[in-house]
Amino acid sequence: MNTSKSTQSGREAVRCANFNLRKASRAVTQYYDSVLRPAGLKATQFSLLTVLVVEGPLPLSAFADALVMDRTTLTRNLRPLIDRGLVREVGGTDRRQRILDLTESGRRTQAEALPLWRSAQKKVETKLGSARLDRLIADLNAAVDVTRRG
Repeated sequence: MNTSKSTQSGREAVRCANFNLRKASRAVTQYYDSVLRPAGLKATQFSLLTVLVVEGPLPLSAFADALVMDRTTLTRNLRPLIDRGLVREVGGTDRRQRILDLTESGRRTQAEALPLWRSAQKKVETKLGSARLDRLIADLNAAVDVTRRG
């Protein structure tokens, strides 16, 4: 293979939206994980608890849709929270429907982690600037919309 073509193709691929979003996601997740560690939560777990705080009980499929996550991955991410007694499955309109809700312990854990999250969020906002953070969030939401519509 021609190394100059290979190098050019590599440079082109490094400019890929997916490559850069995943790189940024790993870095940001590692930062939030470290900040939330004293609460015994990972960033993904804090997000799951927060969605349930905001939205209330949710069927698994609606929960997965809200997070743009497949049901299998969501179930895998929920398992440690269910095992710790932070999230519970409650009965739905029929036996096939799985509805997820916070336990009282889950509400307390999310509330205890909230100040840690706020400090992390404040640091990110201070370093990026409020307007830039707002643009970043708007751009990320636009990326979700564009890719979900196909």
